[in-house]
Amino acid sequence: MEKKKAEQLELFTRSQVPVKELYTSADLPAGDSSEWLGAPAKYPFTRGVQKDMYRGRLWTMRQYAGFGTAEESNRRYKYLLSQGTMGLSVAFDLPTQLGYDPDHPRSKGEVGKVGVSLATLDEMRTLFNGIDQAKVSTSMTINATASTLLSFYILAAEENGAKRSELRGTVQNDVLKEYIARGNYIYPAKGGLRLTTDMFEWCSKEAPKWNPISISGYHIREAGSTAVQELAFTFSNAITYVQSAVDRGLPVDQFAGQLSFFFNVHSDFFEEIAKFRAARRIWAKIMRDRFQAQDPRSQMLRFHSQTAGSTLTAQQPLNNVVRVSLQALSSVLGGTQSLHTNSFDEALALPTEESAKLALRTQQVIAYETNVNQTVDPLAGSYFIENLTSELECRAWELIEEIDRQGGTVRSIENGSIQNQILNSAYQDQRAIDEGRIKVVGQNCFQEKETTKVDLMRIPAELERAAVERIRAYRLKRTQSETDQALRQLKEAAGADGNLQERIMQSAQKGATLGEISDALREVFGQYQEYSGF
Repeated sequence: MEKKKAEQLELFTRSQVPVKELYTSADLPAGDSSEWLGAPAKYPFTRGVQKDMYRGRLWTMRQYAGFGTAEESNRRYKYLLSQGTMGLSVAFDLPTQLGYDPDHPRSKGEVGKVGVSLATLDEMRTLFNGIDQAKVSTSMTINATASTLLSFYILAAEENGAKRSELRGTVQNDVLKEYIARGNYIYPAKGGLRLTTDMFEWCSKEAPKWNPISISGYHIREAGSTAVQELAFTFSNAITYVQSAVDRGLPVDQFAGQLSFFFNVHSDFFEEIAKFRAARRIWAKIMRDRFQAQDPRSQMLRFHSQTAGSTLTAQQPLNNVVRVSLQALSSVLGGTQSLHTNSFDEALALPTEESAKLALRTQQVIAYETNVNQTVDPLAGSYFIENLTSELECRAWELIEEIDRQGGTVRSIENGSIQNQILNSAYQDQRAIDEGRIKVVGQNCFQEKETTKVDLMRIPAELERAAVERIRAYRLKRTQSETDQALRQLKEAAGADGNLQERIMQSAQKGATLGEISDALREVFGQYQEYSGF
């Protein structure tokens, strides 16, 4: 009887892909293996974008950090660099992300809470004080105000002797996923896309080592999508960005090599590995077949990954160390170029210095003690992994083609179809957890009555008052007539057809604040109203 029950048992990945009890050579994808597997650094890049992968160079260990003031965040960055972090990743507070200065009424209660408050060029100078921007790679998780933050960053770097052409890093700058999943938008899609495309064009000429976008599936997954939806919606967004740049007249091979991606690393270990392998294959086909990109760099998917914040639990938070370790390992086995590991206390508060160090040490143990970096794509040829890679690719293509039939990503955002699919997946996933069909240790099984006590980071309330005083003092020391003129010229340019990135930089150089630059663009572009379903 027990044997019969076991034979009838149906198991699925987190994306509802059926999983067989045993895989054999009959389950490998059809056709010549060079079509779906190939070699590392060669089309379709299933096995990785570097020939020797981690044998030649480890992934970049990039720890996401930012809180309170620029001074406090600067101290944390210097600490992380001293502990072996290879790149910095800046988290900004909500007012900064939404284009409001600290003294704006909508900023009240949010200044410095979930990231660093940064509204002026002075604060960017402070944020990187004593850090050689010419030598460190910096990622900034910023979208609607990405053009302004990049301007602050470049101006501060140049003041310290760095050349913009040598700066390395990324701004997320993915406005489409804000409309879909995250909600930190400012302008309607047309204005947001224009700013993104302007940055593509500007960086391709002025900052060729800088990635002007990190097209993000991470937040789509955090909002509740499946792995398949994460792939499909991310690449549909990417298609829209590339098409916008091509329509502008940019040759695809001029800018495509600077595009990067950002993916979530969830808990379904083998599905995540297969997802990353499928992602490289999908992107290679999009760029070669849809956009006729000839340069292999244009066809290579380079991505940063971050362990899944949504899987962290407030219950038994030390269990999160294990979750993060396994997610990080699957990302490495999947061939990531860069990785952030979440801290175990992030379901409760911003990470402390100690928890951030442990998160970094997790990557270092994987890198230096496990030997998983000794060979390229070590799971290639596995009957299960190859079958799952192709299954995820096939299902993602079906969704991409469905979005194409609806008129593309912008149309699908406007009619709410993408948002509704994510909402439905999130509901089904949470229902499975609530009913115990998906087990979460410490939350719905193996529970404990007593709460584990951990030290948490607290952001002092007086920080906001100090930030307000600081920005008001900043406005008083500038030449107001020059600031006003720069903002007028920015608005005039926004109402015309030219590239806005240089105008935004000029405004920043003349003392304009992040909120003032955002307001100037709001006057021209308007403000996006979220799809409500009504």
